[in-house]
Amino acid sequence: MGTTFDTAVIDNALAELAEGEKVWAATDLRRRRELLEELHALTARDAEAWVSAARAVKQLDPDSPLVGEEWMSGPMTMLAGAQALAESVGALERGASPLDGVDLGTAPGGRVSVPALPHGVYDKLLLSGFSAEVWLRPGVDAATARRKAGLAQRDPAATGGIGAVLGAGNIMSIAPLDTLYELYANNRVVALKLNPITDPLLPVFRAIFAPFIELGVVRILTGGAPEGGYLVNHPQVAHVHMTGGAPTHDAIVWGPGEAGAERKKTGEPVLAKPITSELGGVAPCIVVPGDWSAADLKFQAEHVATQRLHNGGYNCVAAQAVVISADWPLKDQFLTELRAAIDRAPARPAYYPGSDGRVSSAIETYPGSTRANGRVLVEKLPTSDTPLLRTEYFSPVLGVVELPGTGADFLRTAVDFANDELMGTLGANVIVHPDTIDELGARLDTAIEDLRYGTVAINSWTGLAFLTPRASWGAYPGHTLDDIQSGIGVVHNAFLLDDVERTVVRGPFRPAPRAIMHGEFVLSPKPPWFVSNKTGTGTGRKLTAFYGDGKPTRLPGIFVSALRG
Repeated sequence: MGTTFDTAVIDNALAELAEGEKVWAATDLRRRRELLEELHALTARDAEAWVSAARAVKQLDPDSPLVGEEWMSGPMTMLAGAQALAESVGALERGASPLDGVDLGTAPGGRVSVPALPHGVYDKLLLSGFSAEVWLRPGVDAATARRKAGLAQRDPAATGGIGAVLGAGNIMSIAPLDTLYELYANNRVVALKLNPITDPLLPVFRAIFAPFIELGVVRILTGGAPEGGYLVNHPQVAHVHMTGGAPTHDAIVWGPGEAGAERKKTGEPVLAKPITSELGGVAPCIVVPGDWSAADLKFQAEHVATQRLHNGGYNCVAAQAVVISADWPLKDQFLTELRAAIDRAPARPAYYPGSDGRVSSAIETYPGSTRANGRVLVEKLPTSDTPLLRTEYFSPVLGVVELPGTGADFLRTAVDFANDELMGTLGANVIVHPDTIDELGARLDTAIEDLRYGTVAINSWTGLAFLTPRASWGAYPGHTLDDIQSGIGVVHNAFLLDDVERTVVRGPFRPAPRAIMHGEFVLSPKPPWFVSNKTGTGTGRKLTAFYGDGKPTRLPGIFVSALRG
């Protein structure tokens, strides 16, 4: 194949996994639950090492509040995911459904909804005012949802071969969480190949997965595109899962370059096995006009800035197109606050490869759009046929689109625009004042239903669904290999639900204590994931410690740190 690496490393790993599959088939649910509990304990033990390695990758100062992002999207998310998955496997172990005791609801269109957040009293305390629910596909009733919950763990002896997982290079919990999903949701043993960016975390990942590695059901590999290509096309690999961009997906499925593009046209893939994927896109943030106070304008501008600048802008679900009303009397004030929020956000290195080139490309396409610290804000974008609506920049580039109308008319136009003009379907954000929510009534529910996105967030950021273990994470269903958009399939989904359509997240429009002053009983202050949060690192560290041992005595320290943010 013209490779320049030692193929024996991959061959040997896959041979070991082939034997490990037999062991996994013979591993009962009790032991599978215990393995998750062991991984949870090891993650708690090595959380500091995890964050130290991630911080070095992203070139963050140890004292920067941005290190909090690595605590929360790294070991904290892994701890929450392992614990939630262990609870679902424990239910199956008892002969129950993971949904037993869960009050299922209804969503527009007669859908069944499954509450994912809050789940328990601590969620209600730590994320007061936030909620998330998973909507199942139309036609699936509650009894079917309960019966099918558990996915492949309903028959653990029926394993599915070896799954190759190609890890992401931006959020450090993606690769290990995808590995758990392959093991449990799909009952496949796993060859995880790390993105080279995350190679410094190899010792941590091997340490926390030690029980699975010793059992022979996980192998962790490194290398670049040649190693990845050899792995995914290996005859012993039954399935591929990847996280990344649509161009990488197409190169894997159809082959690179012009030859690959031609094969895509003729429907002749080079990958002779199924593939699932979580890809990015151009995520919208729809700002519904309303009677906002000066404090509302400032807070929500910081919210939008966070949606773009969290992790430096290197998130698959980072907002890239802000959609506002050209007829909103407060439009200019909001844009003034948005510019200020982007400029005030802490400077950080452009650690992700190719970022500078993508930023330069945006500046060349949209002259005069630069902001402080190498960021790009493009105002008054064309509403069609412009690169920012079609290209995932995966860098600190944000555009603003102005559409006509107010109220329900604007929302309807904005939803159609997001569905029809933007590339990708991973996540969509909607910011709307509580009074406007009341005025819209059922029309807001209709708008949520009509948004064809895998996660829709109302007065929150879709990134919260990533942090919520029982939420689903992935594109809106229906994409095909030749029109992949944001991918095929879901991950996380710790209830192990079948027939998932989307996750809907809701949050408070105002933080505490201002929310309480307006009659909303919400205790959450500025969220710790905001890039403007001054105590993000301290809060993230304290939250991770709590998710590690569950000691209630940690709660006062978390609240004090969060309030200071």
